[in-house]
Amino acid sequence: MFQKGQYVNYGNHGVCLVEDITHMDIPGTDKNKLYYVLSAVYTKGNRIYTAVDNTKVKMREIMTKSEAEHLVHEIPNIEQLPVANDKTRKEKYKNALTTCDCIEWVRVIKSLYNRKKDCIKKGKKVAVTDERYFKEAEDHLYGELALSLGIDRDAVGDYIASSVKNCNIIA
Repeated sequence: MFQKGQYVNYGNHGVCLVEDITHMDIPGTDKNKLYYVLSAVYTKGNRIYTAVDNTKVKMREIMTKSEAEHLVHEIPNIEQLPVANDKTRKEKYKNALTTCDCIEWVRVIKSLYNRKKDCIKKGKKVAVTDERYFKEAEDHLYGELALSLGIDRDAVGDYIASSVKNCNIIA
């Protein structure tokens, strides 16, 4: 069970602060059931209520500083997300984003970064859905890294670029 004041990564909402753990006094809910009251760190005014025993949405502690540093140094070794064809591409990205797994987010970012480079090289437009999935993966990854590393979210790209030296896959 998470504690009040702890930061967690919650599904597609990204990094959240556990504001409270309480019972809900709403008609139709089990008065004995405990709920987390979460506030999304990077989406102001977004409050989330989820049952403590909820297993449908992934929720985990955010990385420690050392885990975040290790992840950043491993980025060059993380493989792209294998996508066989355009029909399965969107589904693979969507599934990877819902895993609440930083490595999967890196895989999506690397895949879409390289796909974007290929499109530009061929003089084609980048698909709107690709841009959306890239931004979502980047938001999740950068948000967690910023909090774990104790740096501003806007500085994460530069931090990654300088840490990974000679590898411009995310910056």
